[in-house]
Amino acid sequence: MHIHTLKQWQHTHDFNLGDTHAERNTHRVIGLTLIMMVVEISAGYLYGSMALLADGWHMGTHAVALGITAWAYFYARRHAKNPNYSFGTGKVGVLGGFSSAVVLALVALLMGVESVARLMDPNPIRFNEAILVAFIGLAVNVVSALLLQEKSHHHADEHHHGHHDHNLRAAYLHVIADALTSLLAIVALFSGKALGWIWMDPVMGIVGAVIISRWAYGLLKDTGKVLLDRDVNHAVIAEIRNIIEADSDNRLADVHVWRVGASHLAVILSVVTHFPKPPQHYKDLLADLNEISHITVEVIGADSPPCLDEPD
Repeated sequence: MHIHTLKQWQHTHDFNLGDTHAERNTHRVIGLTLIMMVVEISAGYLYGSMALLADGWHMGTHAVALGITAWAYFYARRHAKNPNYSFGTGKVGVLGGFSSAVVLALVALLMGVESVARLMDPNPIRFNEAILVAFIGLAVNVVSALLLQEKSHHHADEHHHGHHDHNLRAAYLHVIADALTSLLAIVALFSGKALGWIWMDPVMGIVGAVIISRWAYGLLKDTGKVLLDRDVNHAVIAEIRNIIEADSDNRLADVHVWRVGASHLAVILSVVTHFPKPPQHYKDLLADLNEISHITVEVIGADSPPCLDEPD
C-alpha cells in the first residue's frame, strides 16, 4: 500500500481542550491568589483572626491547585500529538481536576481541625484591621471568579452532554471556595466586633470546611467517573444501537463507548449482519453524532439463514 493512500485513512488523536483563553486567565488568577495569600496570612497572625488566617492558608493551597490547572493545560497542549498517548491527552485536564479536588478536600480538613482548636482556645482579635483585609480578599476572589466564570458556566449548562472542562471547573471551585471563606470571615469578624461573639470566628471556619468538603466530593465523583470510563450517558449508547440496528438486519454484539476528552467520545462496535458492508458504511451511519471523534468497527458475517431479503 502506498504511503499517501495510508495517510488518507489516518487521523489525529488531538482531543485536548485547547482553551488558551482559560489558560491565560488561570495564570492571572494564580498571581492574584499568591499576592492575597501573603497579605491574609500576615494579617491573620498580626491581628489574631483565625478566619482570616484560615482564608490565607486556604488561598495558598488553592494557588497550588491552580498551578495544577495551569500545568494540565500546558501538558495537554504540548503532548497533544504524542503517539505514546493512545487516545491523545484529552483526559489530562480531568486528571488535573481530580488532583485539585484532592487538594480542596485537604484544605477543608485542615480548616476544620484548626477551627476546632481555636474554638477550644480562642485568641484576641483586632477586628477593624482584620475586617479590612477580609474585604480586600473577597474583592480579589470576586475578580478571580469573573475571570474563570464564563467558560465554566458554559460547560455547566451542557452537563447533561458531559461537556465539562473539569480542569477549569476545579479552578473555579477553588476561587469560589476562597470567596466563601472570605465572606464567612467577614460575618464572623463583624459578629465578634458588634456582639462580642469571639466564638463566631472559628465556627465560620468549621462551616466553610463542611461546605468546601462537599464541593470537593462532587468534583472527585465527576472526574473519577471520566477517569474510570464511566462518564457516558446511557442515552448515547442507546442512540448508537438504534441507528446501527435500524439499518438492514444489523445487530450490535458488543459496544464500548468512553470519553477521551471533554466533548469527545471513542466508540468500538462489533456488528453482526447477514449482509456485511465496509466499516466506513457503519461509521457514516453515526456521522451526525458530533461527540464521536473516534470509531472502530468490527463487522461479523452471520452464518445462519437471513430473516430479511438483502437490501438494495
